[in-house]
Amino acid sequence: MSTRSELETFLGAVRFFTRLPVPGTIGQDSVALERAIRYFPAVGLIIGALAGLAFAITSFFWPKTLAVLAAMGTAIMVTGALHEDGWSDMVDGFGGGWDREKVLAIMRDSCIGSFGSVALAMMLLVRFFALIEIDMLLVPVALIAGHAVSRLCSTFVLHTLDYARPEGKAKPFSNQLSKGDLVFATVSAVLPVLLLSPSQFIPGLILAALATAWLARLFKRKIGGYTGDCLGAVQQFSEVAFYCGLLCKFS
Repeated sequence: MSTRSELETFLGAVRFFTRLPVPGTIGQDSVALERAIRYFPAVGLIIGALAGLAFAITSFFWPKTLAVLAAMGTAIMVTGALHEDGWSDMVDGFGGGWDREKVLAIMRDSCIGSFGSVALAMMLLVRFFALIEIDMLLVPVALIAGHAVSRLCSTFVLHTLDYARPEGKAKPFSNQLSKGDLVFATVSAVLPVLLLSPSQFIPGLILAALATAWLARLFKRKIGGYTGDCLGAVQQFSEVAFYCGLLCKFS
């Protein structure tokens, strides 16, 4: 593949997964969009870096709690709350639906229900309290690694499960991930993790993997696969699980 094609594929991923400006119609063609999933963790690196930068800048004149909120707010603005919306929709659907059709119908509803509201509030609270417990100097690295690893977790779910709907926003990504793409996505996610100590990143990766495996099993059992909301839910849950893993103490 040519350098131009790769650039268009990457920009397609940036356009799809964030609200960052992408010039013209670059990355909008169907081929670029279908291959964009290989860059999902790489886009996570960008989002995490911007969140980490927001934390680093605001921590000079704000207390750590407000700096963490600035970092979280930055990530949400960059993504347009895409994955938070997926998390709340998924919990609404799986919490309120008794069969496959009902679960999928609830997830498609644009209104957020009580299950989704509570789940979103809890997710944001756990993320906030986990980040303020991480060492001040490590927060930017944790953000970069967490955003990349969690998107790799979503990529693995996409690679291992079938798409549960006949159509949808995430449909172009289904069955489009080759082994080479998966290796590229894995390397993109692992690189920032190596900036942390093994005693930190090993529990983080284990908890993120367990969170992903649990959700993937739930998706398979309830709806026979994944949807775009499911991928967003995996990203959110595994990101928070990764941060919690960094805080594990064994002494």
